[in-house]
Amino acid sequence: MAASKGKTKGKGKIPATLIPGDGIGPEITEAVVQILDALGSPFAWDRQLGGMAAAKSEGDPAPKALLDSIARNKLALKGPLTTPVGGGFRSINVRLRETFGLYANMRPVRTLVPGGRYEDIDIVLFRENLEGLYVAWEHYVAIDDDPRAVAVSSGINTRAGSRRIAEHAFEWAVRHGRKKVTIVHKANVLKALTGLFLETARDVASRYEKKIAFDDRIVDACAMQLVLNPQQFDVIVTTNLFGDILSDQLAGLVGGLGMAPGANIGPDAAIFEAVHGSAPDIAGKGIANPLALLLAAGLMLEHVGKEDLSKRINKAVDVVLNKDLVRTRDLGGKATTADFARAMIKRLK
Repeated sequence: MAASKGKTKGKGKIPATLIPGDGIGPEITEAVVQILDALGSPFAWDRQLGGMAAAKSEGDPAPKALLDSIARNKLALKGPLTTPVGGGFRSINVRLRETFGLYANMRPVRTLVPGGRYEDIDIVLFRENLEGLYVAWEHYVAIDDDPRAVAVSSGINTRAGSRRIAEHAFEWAVRHGRKKVTIVHKANVLKALTGLFLETARDVASRYEKKIAFDDRIVDACAMQLVLNPQQFDVIVTTNLFGDILSDQLAGLVGGLGMAPGANIGPDAAIFEAVHGSAPDIAGKGIANPLALLLAAGLMLEHVGKEDLSKRINKAVDVVLNKDLVRTRDLGGKATTADFARAMIKRLK
């Protein structure tokens, strides 16, 4: 699907920016748009270039037209974007989060295909999205004739930022009837950086103690326990870097990144995405799994108050995967991207 500038108008529709992305992005985005259309999509898409496609045509992976579109619509569905190597370009994903203040990154995982190593997984991770070591305030220190003899990286956590993500996680957990929130940290070593996060999150948790249980885990212990007994976890809230790592581990428990959607939420905008990368090695072959982006679209529907449509997508996904047995290669099947889209459309009509 070729991205083009300008709005697709629809009476009564919700304006939303659509970013097909790079690599397999256009293929899976086209599949998801077709599935949403069969559902009676509530969105009027404003298609915009981002990533390598935008860098080649606009000289910037996050061009002004894209940023203006998101600022105007305050809602976006994003395919995987590649940040060009060299040339001083920052990660486009980080740039979008910072530009629009998307402080909360939600990454839910659940068992969709039974019979794997783990069963009955249903965990939602909330990751602080703007602070921590992930802000990459880095520099080198020269020694003698080596200009890069020492690498220095600084992290920052604020009480305000820690409180904001903790409140978001606890509010979501209570609203959705979850049982427990686990605060993940490294306060035994990074006593200031993650100690502040833990202290603040505990303070937030104390205000919810009559509504929901909470505990905390050191990040390395959490990683081990996710492998040994993942069912003990329900909702996890953690810092930026730890969340980046643990969310990929969580995806591995349910079949890989092809099953992992993400939502980036801020006070004035929200961007929904597949967690996986652009997979250039299989781009154009028609075999990519569109499921992660489809599930992200489901989160987007829920965000705009279309919970009924989101539930229909989740129900159809379960039927297509486990009754119709239409699965892409990464899930042990033989279905193409188009095969999966057709199967979903059939179940939604």
